[in-house]
Amino acid sequence: MRMQYAKFLKSTLNAADFPKDRRPEIAFLGRSNVGKSSLLNTLLGQKNLAKTSSTPGKTQTINFFDVNGEVYFVDLPGYGYAEVPRHLKHAWNQVMVDYLKTRKELRLAVSLLDARHAPPDHDAHMLEILEEAEVPTLLVATKIDKVPRGQRKQHLERIRKTLHLDSDLLIIPFSSVTREGVRDLWQVIEETLRNDRLEDEE
Repeated sequence: MRMQYAKFLKSTLNAADFPKDRRPEIAFLGRSNVGKSSLLNTLLGQKNLAKTSSTPGKTQTINFFDVNGEVYFVDLPGYGYAEVPRHLKHAWNQVMVDYLKTRKELRLAVSLLDARHAPPDHDAHMLEILEEAEVPTLLVATKIDKVPRGQRKQHLERIRKTLHLDSDLLIIPFSSVTREGVRDLWQVIEETLRNDRLEDEE
């Protein structure tokens, strides 16, 4: 898909305010400070479309971005160690899980994992939720530029082992600094949208 434009549409924690035009949606999720906003900005070719911060928990709502008038990219609240009031964290988690389990327009969940570290329990739990909801999921190992090249294979294998993943499951190494993985990630998204259009035509 050739990028023509991307623009912020809305932020909400209320399902009644989600877009109603039935466009396909690609959701991006991960622990707080995993690099989700940076990935979105890199993917969409805009520096400040998704707001970035060094403080965990910057994304506090479900944010919808209109891409080419064809698809919505959905930035979900970061989960894990964000220093926010417990009641607010519970509200994030509940709305996010409800979205993943019930949103009919959701075509692909892009789950971000920090390539530098073994995935914590939060990541494993989120993958269990996605599997239970039968949501197609793509794993992306962010901040790969911070891992020495000679250790990258080892770090990706650690992710596989910790999360009990099949040895042939695709994990895309990604860097918002070097743009490594941008083409591969777009390729999966385009394939997902192409298959969606074919199903609509049948």
